[in-house]
Amino acid sequence: MNPPQRADGEAEVVGGAAPRPVLARLLARYPERPVRAVFMLVNSFVAIALLAGLAMVTANPFVFPSLGPTAFLCFFTPTAPSASPRSTIVGHAIGIVCGYGALLLVGLEHAPAAIVTGVDGARILAASLSLACTGALMIVLGVAHPPAGATTLIVSLGIVTRPAHLLILEAAVVVLTLYALAINRLLGVDERP
Repeated sequence: MNPPQRADGEAEVVGGAAPRPVLARLLARYPERPVRAVFMLVNSFVAIALLAGLAMVTANPFVFPSLGPTAFLCFFTPTAPSASPRSTIVGHAIGIVCGYGALLLVGLEHAPAAIVTGVDGARILAASLSLACTGALMIVLGVAHPPAGATTLIVSLGIVTRPAHLLILEAAVVVLTLYALAINRLLGVDERP
């Protein structure tokens, strides 16, 4: 049952206290570690299954390795600055741009992935430059999101390099972030902006 609403849309305080969010009620009743583990289990499963399903249906890279740590941050530490929607979305965008920029700079944008050809001087430069620039730009812009360091390496090592696929990587980050934002709000977890 929804709490009574005031004219301004806020929930009316009934009996001296506003209703507690779902997650807070579970944490008050059960041990924290199992509650958080189940929350992680369910939500990371749903989020990655959704993205993997999109990947299967569209034959595009909607699921990639750095989404794992992103999901972990969004569901385990959603109030941490590194898990904020802004840091998540902008951090991965920076990683994608820096990774592709490094490929362009060293002329590897059409080269096969390093896993196929091995690592040479140009690939060392692309990987090092992409990670260094990604880290520096995230700090300068105040959007530190460590999993974006993996995203930039996915690009600069040649695993995903087609411009259309790079946009899909970012779209996948947005889908994961929106899912995390919705589920966290639904259960009463407030994220940072």
